[in-house]
Amino acid sequence: MIQNILSQSNVTVKGHGKRTILFAPGFGCDQNMWRYVSPAFEADFRVILFDYIGTGQSDIQAYDPTKYNDLSAYAEDLISICSALDLKETIFVGHSVGSTIGVLASIRRPDLFKHLILIGPSPCYLNDPPAYAGGFEREDLLGLIDMMERNYIGWAKFFAPTVMNNPERPELALELEESFCSTDPLIARQFALTTFFADNRKDLEKVSVPSLILQCANDVIAPLEVGEFVHNNLADSTLKLMQATGHCPHVSHPKETIQFISEYLQLRLPDQDNKKVDGYYNG
Repeated sequence: MIQNILSQSNVTVKGHGKRTILFAPGFGCDQNMWRYVSPAFEADFRVILFDYIGTGQSDIQAYDPTKYNDLSAYAEDLISICSALDLKETIFVGHSVGSTIGVLASIRRPDLFKHLILIGPSPCYLNDPPAYAGGFEREDLLGLIDMMERNYIGWAKFFAPTVMNNPERPELALELEESFCSTDPLIARQFALTTFFADNRKDLEKVSVPSLILQCANDVIAPLEVGEFVHNNLADSTLKLMQATGHCPHVSHPKETIQFISEYLQLRLPDQDNKKVDGYYNG
């Protein structure tokens, strides 16, 4: 049963090295979104890529709407992938909700993870004044969900530029829009509900794995206040502010993303023959 998760999640294994680095995509995205970043680590790491069940090239027949009504189900799949590949002390790199999925998995199985690298993480997207500013009012999110149901393509055309937030490069928003549209609208809507209405703030204090938080500028999905909240509530965490704008720096600014990850790993893995990546992708 555990081995089935590898085919169901379209797991890809590349690279070399004694250590493993695993990349988890964000909402509405598949492993292809890491294509500008993950190859930079293949010389020194075994690189693991996958798709969430119901997205990308995963086995859509394995999708169970009852099971995937909570982010913990995705965390269990992540743990199953690590178990099937016999991974230990993995470097986890997660984008957006993928960060939360990695956090939940690390709480259940801290032995599987050496470091968490969280790109644009948010434990809660809803504002909860006065203590917490998640970036969205409930009515705003309900409006987005309603738009997904009524006009999914229109929602994708509206939401993708907001998420990417690099208006001078419209091709990036178009790619994200196409990624959204490649997912079954019913599955995407449920994943959106599961993602945007989750509240995992209290889970942060349970994390024992050291982490790096990469915070983008002008990120309307996970604003600076959220990045600072995650940093203040994660033990042994490092917060780095990026020049990259928007919510998808691994697509819009891969060179800077590679640089921050590489520098962190050089500092934290002194025994690793992990060469600094300089100018791998001039994005």
